[in-house]
Amino acid sequence: MKSDEKNYIKRLKAGHEDALDYIIDNYLPIVKGTVYKVLGVFKDDGLLEECINDVFLSVWNNAGKFQGDTTNFKQWIFAVSKFKAIDFYRKKIKTAEMILDAIEIASEKSIEDELITKENEKEILKLINELEPMDREIFILKFFLGYKAEEIAIKLNVTKSSIDNRIYRGKKKLKEKVLNLKLEVV
Repeated sequence: MKSDEKNYIKRLKAGHEDALDYIIDNYLPIVKGTVYKVLGVFKDDGLLEECINDVFLSVWNNAGKFQGDTTNFKQWIFAVSKFKAIDFYRKKIKTAEMILDAIEIASEKSIEDELITKENEKEILKLINELEPMDREIFILKFFLGYKAEEIAIKLNVTKSSIDNRIYRGKKKLKEKVLNLKLEVV
């Protein structure tokens, strides 16, 4: 017996691999679109593929917990995709705490040291998220994913000097915001 639109849920719960093949064939666009909406900002195909694979692995491992029909299944796989992608996003953002030292936010070390000792790394992440979309993407590529300015320029189809200028201006904006944050704290 082969999985089709009427029996794939039952066969999935019974552990038949052809049911998973049917689900991948029919629900990959939904999963891929959902994952891309959350993780597309990172422009990392490996991360997207890993997340999509985790979604289908989770569907396979948790098939017994699913209750409902094909309409409910579509909603369920969408929810699994969304939450799996959010988990991946959070893991990727957590690396920001390790990268913060690489970003020279202030020219004086004392401001950086004071912010770190006051555990304000989350505020700095919020400030980075407030940058313009293009600048935010450049900062993520450069400081979170380790791309070089030349690679970013090629990826975004702009000149290397444009990337360098945006990084310089972005650091300057962040420095001003950090100084304003420090004044508000005092």
